[in-house]
Formats: sequence, C-alpha cells, structure tokens
Amino acid sequence: MAPLPIRQIAYFVPDVRAAARAHSAAFGSGPYYVADHIALTRAVHRGVERELDHSSAYGQWGEVMIEFCQQNNPGPSAFHDLYPEGSGREGLHHVALFVDNLDAAVADFTGQGATLALDAQMTDGFRYVFLDTIATYGHMLELYEPTDNLKGFYEYVRRKAGDFSKGVTQDIAFG
Repeated sequence: MAPLPIRQIAYFVPDVRAAARAHSAAFGSGPYYVADHIALTRAVHRGVERELDHSSAYGQWGEVMIEFCQQNNPGPSAFHDLYPEGSGREGLHHVALFVDNLDAAVADFTGQGATLALDAQMTDGFRYVFLDTIATYGHMLELYEPTDNLKGFYEYVRRKAGDFSKGVTQDIAFG
C-alpha cells in the first residue's frame, strides 16, 4: 500500500460549534465551516442500514484539517461504537485518509483485521467509510477517494486558515 498521510483528525463532541470555538481559542485553529444535518442517501452501520443525522465543523490546524462531529439522532452508529450514547464521553474519533480506490483499500485494511463500521454515501454520490481500528490505533479510520470537490473543499479550508474576518464559525451546506 502506498503511503497514506493523515488528511484530517476528527473528534466526536456534543456541540460542534462550541468545540470549534474552544479549539480555536486554545490552538488558533480555524476558522470553522459548519455543516448541519449532513444529508446521506445511505448509511450502513456494521451491515445494517440505519439513519445517521450528524453535523460537522471543519477547520485547519497547521498542516491538518480538524473536524468536530456530533450525532443529532439517537441510536447505534460508528460514533456511538467508540463513545456510547448517553455516556457523556467525547474525544478523538477518527483520522481521515485519501485512498486511490476505496473498495481496494477497505479490502486491504479488513485483510489486516479492521472491520467496516460504516459505509455511507452523501446526496451528491460521495462515498466514505469508517473502519474500526480501535483495538489497533485507539480510533477509527475514515477513508475516501480524493474527488475534485473534496480536494477543492480541503484547499478552501486550508486557504482560509487563520482568517477570522467573518468569525470563528460559518454555516455551509453539502449537497
């Protein structure tokens, strides 16, 4: 497998806006772009199709994107696999990697003992997965192919790093 640098570090939190503001104040990260209720056409958690309503805040912290995720609906999910519903726990959830071929990468990682925790697709057809690597790394891996739209979003967040002219958080929409 080719080298796979970390593209993003993601935390599970109860409130993405509060987490973004706190991280920005502590580390100078951001600004953050907040997507509420990210629309999915499919979310298969551990082989079972489930609803997943989540929101995320995306910002830059040095060389890496930071994401804060919150789950808006109750029930099982890849987020609750690591931070059980009602536990009040939060923290590092996953790191994201770009892969050339998503299915091949999933096969490679599952061949090494990871399990597929989530296979999801957004309304624009963008697909991503969470692999359960908690026993090995203490967190999940998020994999996706670097589409032009995704690379453009990463570059936009990177270009805006440290530009707080419109505040620490700004609302955006996907799809």
